[in-house]
Amino acid sequence: MTKLYGGIDLHANNSVIVLVDDQEQVVYEQRTPNDLSKILAQLCPFQPRIHGLVVESTYNWYWLVDGLMEAGYSVHLANTAAIHQYDGLKHTNDYSDARWLAQLLRLGILPTGYIYPKEDRAIRDLLRKRSQLVRQKTSNLLSIQNLVTRNTGTSLTGNRIKTLTAEAMRDVLPTPDLALAVTSTLAVMRCVAEQIAAIEHAIKARVSLRPTFRHLLTVAGIGQTLALTIMLEAGDMHRFPTVGQWASYCRCVNSTKLSNGKRKGQGNTKNGNKYLAWAFIEAANFAVRYYPDIQRFYQRKKSKTHGVVAIKAVAHKLARACYYVLRDQVPFDIEKAFATQPA
Repeated sequence: MTKLYGGIDLHANNSVIVLVDDQEQVVYEQRTPNDLSKILAQLCPFQPRIHGLVVESTYNWYWLVDGLMEAGYSVHLANTAAIHQYDGLKHTNDYSDARWLAQLLRLGILPTGYIYPKEDRAIRDLLRKRSQLVRQKTSNLLSIQNLVTRNTGTSLTGNRIKTLTAEAMRDVLPTPDLALAVTSTLAVMRCVAEQIAAIEHAIKARVSLRPTFRHLLTVAGIGQTLALTIMLEAGDMHRFPTVGQWASYCRCVNSTKLSNGKRKGQGNTKNGNKYLAWAFIEAANFAVRYYPDIQRFYQRKKSKTHGVVAIKAVAHKLARACYYVLRDQVPFDIEKAFATQPA
């Protein structure tokens, strides 16, 4: 029986299905609405021959990958950032994209993404919502600080802003319009803070650190919420054979292109997991504040560059330390992670 290889080019409201055989011949191709029952009905006559199906890793892949796997298909999630078609092609469309996915699978050279377990996906996405709200709250805080400094020449700390009342704002700012701008932002910030607290309460009631991740709590700057974020974003740590691959996935290493020893622009800086990148930056900011050894490392880096790069260097160190903590199941060793470099 001839094997078939399928590629599915997934869009917001429709998908293009292409099946090819071992001889690169197209056996079936069709555009269909994003209705799982219709997609399964189209694939059903070919199911015994289908060796595997490839779905693009787009924002809306959950429903399709889950449905195909539950129907018994071997499904691969294509890492679209690592897939490049031949640049000289004069014409491409959704059908050629789907064929390309199928051909990569047939040839055994398909770059794949991680299909995160369905049972953990919802709680992971809830933590992602929390991180989004934390960033929004920080943005609101900075907006208030900028407005006050711009109009009064003075600055307010974050803690001072959090305690401000509408009456106090009218005393601080020169006009009622500016006071209203700040009080409205404060109202939004406090609403966001309530939602963050609600999400954290729900998360703590539903999930706890797995035993293999318990040592994350010994790492400088990492508390319960960040530890859960790292656990749920990392998934199966065995998919990272080396610390370099882990650090790259955490977006802690530079992306560059070299040719003949010369730099030829940047690589794809969006490869990896932006939520892990955020988690380690958050941990770095906490660690620099409360751990003298890490603060000294940060200051040495900052003296040679600037604060943002120095914080990223701390985040890189913490990410690498977490890899060894998880791999070897040992507590965090701050002296080993932030050993003083010889002069």
